[in-house]
Amino acid sequence: MPSPFPGMDPYLEHPDLWPGLHLFFITNLAQLLSPQLRPKYFVSVEVRMYEEKDTESLLVGLPDVSVLSKKGQTNRSNSTESTVTATATSTKPITVTLPIPITIRQGYLEIQEVATKEVVTTIEILSPSNKRGGKSREMYLEKREKILDSLTNFIEIDLLRRGERMPISNDKNKSHYRILVSREKQRPRADLYAFNIQNKIPDFPLPLRPEDTEPIIDLQGLLTTIYDVGSYDLKIDYTQKPVPELSENDATWANNWLRQQNL
Repeated sequence: MPSPFPGMDPYLEHPDLWPGLHLFFITNLAQLLSPQLRPKYFVSVEVRMYEEKDTESLLVGLPDVSVLSKKGQTNRSNSTESTVTATATSTKPITVTLPIPITIRQGYLEIQEVATKEVVTTIEILSPSNKRGGKSREMYLEKREKILDSLTNFIEIDLLRRGERMPISNDKNKSHYRILVSREKQRPRADLYAFNIQNKIPDFPLPLRPEDTEPIIDLQGLLTTIYDVGSYDLKIDYTQKPVPELSENDATWANNWLRQQNL
C-alpha cells in the first residue's frame, strides 16, 4: 500500500527508520535505472566509508545503548559485590556516553559508460550525517566540490527536513525537500526541484551524454514501492508526532490530511 501522504512521508525521517529506507532507495533506484541504461551504461552501487566520533552520530539509527546499559546494571545489582560497593561510597556514578569511533558506510550510485568505464553521472541521497557538522559532512562536501569541478553530471536528493542544507549560491528557498540536477555542460547553473510535504515528489531527468535521451526518474512511484515492500504502514504510528516535528502550520495540515485518510 502507498504512504498516506501525497509526496514524501515525514514519518519516514525518524532515525529508527531512515537508515533502512536509505538502503531501500539506493538498491531500488539501481534496479529501476539499470534496464533503461543498458547496453551503453551500467549502474554501480558504491560505498563511502569513514570513522565517526560524534556522540550524536553514534546514537542515530543504532540500538539504544542506554537501554542495554540499564539491563547490565540491573543484573549486576543482584550480586553481593555490587551491594558492598554501593554502601562503601557516598558518590554514585552517572551514566555517560563516550565518543567511541565507529565505521559508517554510505551508499551512492554511479552511472558509468561501458566502453570507457568513465563515471557519467553520480547520484547521492543525503543522510542525516551529511547535514550535520562533523567529518561526514566535511567528506561529503569535499567530494561534492570535486564532482562539480569535473565532467561528471550530478544529482543530489535531499528528503530530510532537519539539518544544514547543502550550499547553493543565492539560495533563498525554504522548501522542506529538494532535488538538485546539475548537468556538466550547464554549470554553474543547475535545476533545483523544491517541494514540501503537501506536494507530490516531482519527476526529474537523469542527465547522461549530450547525445543520449534522458530517462525520467519517478521517485514518487519508487517511494510507493519501497513503502509497500518495507511494510512501513505496520511500523509507523500516525497518531504520534513525526520526528523531527513539523511546524505548527504543517502539523495542522498533516493532522487534517491523516484524518481524511482515517489515520
